Amino acid sequence: MTTTPTAEYKKPLPRPANPTLTKPFWDAAKEHRLIIPRCKNCSRYHFYPREHCPFCFSMDLEWVPAAGKARVYTYSVVHQPENRNFTEDCPYVHAIVQLTEGVLMPTAIVGCPPEEVRVDMEVVPAFEDVTTEWTLVKFRPA
Repeated sequence: MTTTPTAEYKKPLPRPANPTLTKPFWDAAKEHRLIIPRCKNCSRYHFYPREHCPFCFSMDLEWVPAAGKARVYTYSVVHQPENRNFTEDCPYVHAIVQLTEGVLMPTAIVGCPPEEVRVDMEVVPAFEDVTTEWTLVKFRPA
C-alpha cells in the first residue's frame, strides 16, 4: 500500500520517546523497508527498539532487514476511536502481529474488511506515506 504524502494529514503522527534510537526504523520505513533490532551478542531479535538487548543486556545492537512476513497474533476492531481524527476510518483493525523473527509489533491491518481478519492470518508489510517525513508501517493480508 502506497499513498501520496499530503500536508493535509490530520491524524496524530508517531512521537518517539527517543527519536535518535528509532531513527533507523523510520528511515527504512520511508524507503518501504522493514528493519528490526538484533543483538550482536546473543543474536536475538527484539521490538520495540531499546538501548540494550532485553535478553542479555548487551548494548551491541544492529538493525537488520525483517523477512517481511508475519501472522496476526491478536487484534481488536475499533468502532469508537480515542482520537476523533480517526472517526472516518472506523471500523478499523488495531493488531499485534508476530514477525517471522518472533517479535511482536503493534500495527493496523489494512486491505481487507475488519470482519475478515483472523488470528494467525498471514500478513505482509504495507507502507503508508502519510507526509513527506512519515511513513507508517501497517500490514495487509499476504
